[in-house]
Amino acid sequence: MNTLISSITPALSADRAHEIAQSLDLRALPRDFLDNPYPVYAALRETEPFKRMSDGSYFLTRHADLVAVYRDAKVFSSDKQVEFGPKYNHAPFNEPPFTSAGGVAPLFEHHTNSLVFNDAPRHTRVRRLIMGALTRRAIEAMEPGLVQLVDGLLDRLQERGGGDLIEDFASAIPVEIIGNLLDVPHADREPLRGWSLAILGALEPALTPEQEAHGNRSVNEFLAYLRELVAHRRQHPGDPEHDVLTRLIQGEKEGEISGEALSEVELLQNCVFLLNAGHETTTNLIGNALITLQEWPEQRKQLQADLKAATSDDDRAHILGLAVDEFLRFESSNQLGNRRALQATQVNGVDLPAGALVTLCMGAANRDPAVYDQPEQLNLRRTGNKHLAFGFGVHQCAGLSLARLEGRIAIGRFLQRFPHYQLTQLPQRGGRARFRGFLNAPFQTV
Repeated sequence: MNTLISSITPALSADRAHEIAQSLDLRALPRDFLDNPYPVYAALRETEPFKRMSDGSYFLTRHADLVAVYRDAKVFSSDKQVEFGPKYNHAPFNEPPFTSAGGVAPLFEHHTNSLVFNDAPRHTRVRRLIMGALTRRAIEAMEPGLVQLVDGLLDRLQERGGGDLIEDFASAIPVEIIGNLLDVPHADREPLRGWSLAILGALEPALTPEQEAHGNRSVNEFLAYLRELVAHRRQHPGDPEHDVLTRLIQGEKEGEISGEALSEVELLQNCVFLLNAGHETTTNLIGNALITLQEWPEQRKQLQADLKAATSDDDRAHILGLAVDEFLRFESSNQLGNRRALQATQVNGVDLPAGALVTLCMGAANRDPAVYDQPEQLNLRRTGNKHLAFGFGVHQCAGLSLARLEGRIAIGRFLQRFPHYQLTQLPQRGGRARFRGFLNAPFQTV
């Protein structure tokens, strides 16, 4: 293996992993942890699977413990009002020019109104409206357009002899797909990725003042655009079977009768959420997969051989489906989640007090040897893959089927077109703990 490829995910010694694990502070993570957190996760699973953090919260790393928390949505709340108030509503970000109409910081208003950070019945109402446009039939109908999009991107990369795996390929796909779901005009899509990175980046445990200001500005700019788009869609509705924004608007009207109307804030903030969540995680899935294949040449060779030997489209989809789920397990796009205990409770025999804040480490749970055989090995033929990359339970990712389809089409057609692609520079990681991915990865088609 050449020096470039071997240094993508640098090794972390056992001693260093235990040192980081003992003093783990999510607000001050060292660079070597961000480059390769998995040895630290392994150390925590072995020694402190319910780690008590210096701020009084708990950091969970075992698969069974995460599943137990996910299952108990009545006790473990996803609502972030308590947690995000101190994080975002402080001077100068609760004052003009940042303050929202509700008198709070834009990041606070956005994240506490988005689908993923709410409990039933509010969560149930919004999720039902969104899922109505993400039925199996609707997603299957997206496949021809997705194939056309991916092939067009590959054509441009082939003409140039390469490009950037992230900027020119992985990030371009979900922006178009989610943009299509909300029927955002193509001419308006350029700022979407920048807004997404800034808003989701503000979920990291530690923020600089510059990052927080950028996040707040991005929320305001995004909302200003969406108000115009919503006003236009109210005058010119789309097809609610395919247009999520039209479904959400119609849900307002239907809710006026049932008493479950979406407020203007809920409508706008969940449009922001859809564009952000669908973009970031799928970009990371595709980018992580293609870069991981560079680090695991035998698995790459095996996958290409399996695809070549496939005798039908169904066989090919099955092979790629197993591979996508293994990429999601091995390098989870979203590594961390959070819950708050509404009452004193137990998780697998461990007592938690009322109000306990719990960090769920999907990146660690997805490599738990109690669940997976050889969890530190990439195995693209792995079956029965119970990974938690999409969460679990009532809050499991609403777009998981769409993300899997995007992953299968993007990765499969890329490998078919460029079977010998190579990185030409060391990829640049995003440097974040919650969302694991790359900012750029230059490559040549060879």
